Amino acid sequence: MKLVRRIFRFILPAAFALSGAPAHAQPTAIEAQLDCKSSAHDFIAPLIESNQIEAKPMRVEPNSVNAFRPVKGSALTAYGFKVYVALGYQKDDPIFQLGKGQPISDSAYGVVVWGGDDEVAQKVHAAGSGADVHHVAPFITAIFCKQ
Repeated sequence: MKLVRRIFRFILPAAFALSGAPAHAQPTAIEAQLDCKSSAHDFIAPLIESNQIEAKPMRVEPNSVNAFRPVKGSALTAYGFKVYVALGYQKDDPIFQLGKGQPISDSAYGVVVWGGDDEVAQKVHAAGSGADVHHVAPFITAIFCKQ
């Protein structure tokens, strides 16, 4: 999927830079929110409020997908995989910045995790999530919900 690869072209180097969370950080599992029944606001806002991700996106793609970096010391996981980047966009929501192109949809959200495509897809689908799983790079996979 070309679009997904383009979205993560910038995010991948950041993911490798963030790979070392302190050993004392307690993991926070966020897979329940990746059921694709929420909005991007409902996914991203609690992560900002609990200081799990930065309030300002590190990158805004032309399709308006905002990439939020986990704060130093946070240890987010999804389906047992370490989260490197949280993604989201919701139309007319001040949390998200508008890109220069056509928005991906009215609401879209997800994460980029460290894990192989097949292994991630298996866990996502076994949990009953409607999320799409996309290959980004070897052992870097996106879990994405688009409404």
